[in-house]
Amino acid sequence: MPLPPSIAWKLVLVLVLVGAIVLSACARAPRRPLPGAELRRLVLAALTLYAVGVYASLTHHAFLAGIVYASGISACALAAWLSRGSGPEDPPDDGRSIDPEPPPDADGLPEFDWAAFERQFRVYSADRRQRAGAGR
Repeated sequence: MPLPPSIAWKLVLVLVLVGAIVLSACARAPRRPLPGAELRRLVLAALTLYAVGVYASLTHHAFLAGIVYASGISACALAAWLSRGSGPEDPPDDGRSIDPEPPPDADGLPEFDWAAFERQFRVYSADRRQRAGAGR
């Protein structure tokens, strides 16, 4: 059974938009991120397209509203993909460690000298006992 054209273009539009969103999340990130000012402009353009889509919907221009909404969603998907780029100050994303030396302990925690801690604690507690008894 063939679909009526009013439903067919909506299904195609849904598939294209879902594809764009999935592609923006799963595609390889660009080498460099988009600068913040340009990214904000792109998101503002997408929000403007959404506002135009709302106006087109309110004035009963469904086809135009669908096209404008799709453009806004595509612009947001593009902004999401462009924001995933890594800059020179970002850590490498290839699984290598950032630190040139491994941590000193297998757990990643530094070694703690318990013997030195106990010696310092005994000195501290003895000093506290002497000061507490001096006022009597």
